[in-house]
Amino acid sequence: MQRCDAATNGRRIMVDRFTDGLLTPAETSTYLEIPYSTLTAWLKGRAAGAPLVHAVETVRKGRPSVPFIAVAEAHVLRSLRSLGLRMSEIREAAGAVRDAFDTPYGLVSKRIATDGVDIFVEHGLGDLRRARDGQAPIQEVVARYLRHLTWDAEDDFPSSLRLSQYGDAVPVVIDPRFGHGLPVVAANRVSVKAITDLRESGETVEDIAYDFGMTPDQVDALCEAVVHLAA
Repeated sequence: MQRCDAATNGRRIMVDRFTDGLLTPAETSTYLEIPYSTLTAWLKGRAAGAPLVHAVETVRKGRPSVPFIAVAEAHVLRSLRSLGLRMSEIREAAGAVRDAFDTPYGLVSKRIATDGVDIFVEHGLGDLRRARDGQAPIQEVVARYLRHLTWDAEDDFPSSLRLSQYGDAVPVVIDPRFGHGLPVVAANRVSVKAITDLRESGETVEDIAYDFGMTPDQVDALCEAVVHLAA
């Protein structure tokens, strides 16, 4: 398996996206806006002989057990669930993709962003051909969710996941190479918490923006997004 670096605001350590726990189930549930009960069911479920969402064993209770690859898998499953698919259909679709790509991580293979969408449509979706709004074809809806994943060149599996709830003004991602699983600003990989903590401590938006290569408007927008999410 391929590895990627991890860091907090610029200092890197090695993290394995497949075998190193990055988040707890509770953190994953919060960041992806997935009900905790749903996520735990996915962590226990199986498809094509492999876990539906891959967890890792931990030495102590409460330690992170969700590796980055599983965060990405849960994101893709959420996109399918948002289409109104039943769990039996989701398991069938997941199994079809994994068999076609010959990997238990087929749901987040780079190939899923190309021919993978067609596999989703051909397997497990029955007569459901359009999203619930009756407008966009399912292929377009799934592709829209896949655009939140980023794959590095010559790497078949994703390196980061954009969190849509923070909005477009300041893109925020989960990147196992930075922040130890905390959401970070995509442009500079500084943790959102580091920025909001400085703002709460009385630092001006101008000083924060200068320190992290952002504009004051971006700092304001990010802080406002965090307040809105916490409300």
